[in-house]
Amino acid sequence: MMTLLLIGLGLILGSFVNALVWRLHEGKDWVNDRSECPHCHHVLGPLDLIPVLSWVMLRGKCRYCHKKIEDSPLVELALPALFVASYYFWPLDLAGSSLVAFIFWLVFLVGFLALAAYDLRWYLLPNKMVFPLIALAVLQVLTMAILGGNWRVILGAAAGAFVISGIFYLIFQLSNGTWIGGGDVKLGIVLGLLAGGVIEGFLLLFAASVLGMLVSLPLILQGKASRKTQLPFGPLLIAGLIIVKLFGTAILGWYTGLIYG
Repeated sequence: MMTLLLIGLGLILGSFVNALVWRLHEGKDWVNDRSECPHCHHVLGPLDLIPVLSWVMLRGKCRYCHKKIEDSPLVELALPALFVASYYFWPLDLAGSSLVAFIFWLVFLVGFLALAAYDLRWYLLPNKMVFPLIALAVLQVLTMAILGGNWRVILGAAAGAFVISGIFYLIFQLSNGTWIGGGDVKLGIVLGLLAGGVIEGFLLLFAASVLGMLVSLPLILQGKASRKTQLPFGPLLIAGLIIVKLFGTAILGWYTGLIYG
C-alpha cells in the first residue's frame, strides 16, 4: 500500500517539478500561472497534464501546435522511483524521529530533482531553488536535534557543510569560477548539512567523482566529449548525497571491516 502511495505521489510531484523548472526559467509565477506549451503558449488542459500518460498519448508532441514537448517524462518517472527506493533502503526504522527525517527527505528529493533537471538543461543552479533548500536543511537539522535530544547533530551537520562547501569555495576561487560554479558552492551547504558529518561529506564527494568519471569517460572514448567539455556537476553531487543517505552507513561499515577486520 505504501509503495503505491509513494508511486502516485511521486508521479504527481514529478509532473510539478517539470512545470516548476520551466516556470522559474521563464520568470513566471510558479504558483498562479497556468501550464502552457512553450512553443504556441496554448494553456494546457487536464488531459494534457496527466503524468507520463499524457506524454505517451500525445507521442511527445503538443496537442495544439504538434511541436515536440520539451519536458521529459523521465523526470516524472524518476521521482516515484526515488521515493520507493528511499522507502525500501531507508537505513533506520520508519518510526519517531526517523519517520520525520524520511518525510523531510521526500521533500528534499522533489527540490533536488528540480535542481538536477534545471542544471542539466541550462547548466545553472538558481538561487531561487538553492536558498529555500538551505533553509529547509537548517530546519531539519534543528528539528532532529530537538527530537533526538542530541545537539551534536548540529555540529556534525555544520562540519559536513564546511567540508563540502569549503572545498568547493576554494576550487571556485583558485579557478576563477572556471572549474566549478558558484551554485555548486551554495549547493554544497545543503549537501553537507544533510550528509551530517565530515566522513560522510568526503564519501559524498568521492561518490560524485566516481559517477562523474563513469559518465564522462565513455563520452571521451567515443569522441563525443573532451577534457574541456562542461558537465553539470549538480546532478552528480545530488546522486552522491542519495548514495550516502541510503547506503552510507553500510559502505562505511564495510570499509571499516576491511581495515580492522
